Amino acid sequence: MDENINQLGRVYYSIGEVARMFNVNQSLLRYWEKQFDVIKPVKNKKGNRLYTQDDIRHLQIIYNLVKERGFTIQGAKEKLRINKHETADTSEIIQSLNKIRTFLTDLKDGL
Repeated sequence: MDENINQLGRVYYSIGEVARMFNVNQSLLRYWEKQFDVIKPVKNKKGNRLYTQDDIRHLQIIYNLVKERGFTIQGAKEKLRINKHETADTSEIIQSLNKIRTFLTDLKDGL
């Protein structure tokens, strides 16, 4: 997943930008939108999806469950239904650890 997710000052992100953040196809984001009711991008007059920071946080959790931890769509839905807050916390911890790993690897390579 891309590190550019927390850009300051942005209210909305296009589907293309979000797809690049997660390195997935736009069609996968549209599919997840249909499968998970927590993803609710607004649509402009042209019908283009515009994702908020909340949508992106939800996508991070779903991405973690499905792509990184290997859950099925149904399994991810069940996990979120049973304990959304714990799942979100776990996702944030994993992201932090990945950032630390990247930093340490870069530091080691620089020595």
